[in-house]
Amino acid sequence: MRQILIPLSCAVALCSSGLWAEPDDDDPGGVLNPDEMTWQSVLDRAEDGETGMVLCATGYMLTKSGDHAAARTLFRNCAEAGYTGAMTWMSQLDNNGLGGEYDPEASAAWDRQAAELGDPVGKFNHGINLMRGHGIARDEVMGRRYVDEAASDGLEIAQRLQGAGYDLDEVTPDADNWKYAPLF
Repeated sequence: MRQILIPLSCAVALCSSGLWAEPDDDDPGGVLNPDEMTWQSVLDRAEDGETGMVLCATGYMLTKSGDHAAARTLFRNCAEAGYTGAMTWMSQLDNNGLGGEYDPEASAAWDRQAAELGDPVGKFNHGINLMRGHGIARDEVMGRRYVDEAASDGLEIAQRLQGAGYDLDEVTPDADNWKYAPLF
C-alpha cells in the first residue's frame, strides 16, 4: 500500500502546485514570469513597433547572428523613432544588401539623417558618401566638412582619415573599390 501511496501523493502534489503545465497552456510561466528576454520576445515587440534603448541595441546581436531581416525590422523602428545608431545600422544593411536589396541611395539617406541629428558616425559616413559620390551626388568639399566635424567630435577614425590627407584607402579596404567606383 505504501508503494502506491507515495507515487500517488507526488502526482497529486504536482498537479495542485501548478508545476505540471498542461500541453495546451499558452502561458505556462504565467504573468509573474513573462517571456521578456528571448529572441522571440524581442522580435514580437519589434513587430509591434516598440522601441527603446535596450531593444534597439538588440538589433546588433541579431545582425551579427545573421538574422538581418529581423535586425532590419528592429533597426527601422528605432531609426524612425530617432535613434541615430539605428540609422547608421540601417545604412550598413542597405549598403550591403543585408535583409533586403542593395540600395546605396537609401544607405546614404540614413547616414545623412544621422549626420543632421549630430551623430559623429553618421557625420563620418555621410562625409565619405559625399567624397565618393556613393548613393548621393559627389561633393568632396562638403564631405570633408562632415569628416572634420566627426573628427572634432572625437571620432578616431575621422581623425585618422584627416591625418591621411583624406585618402579613403586609409579607412576602407581596397577590396571595396569596385563598389565605390563611378558608374559612368
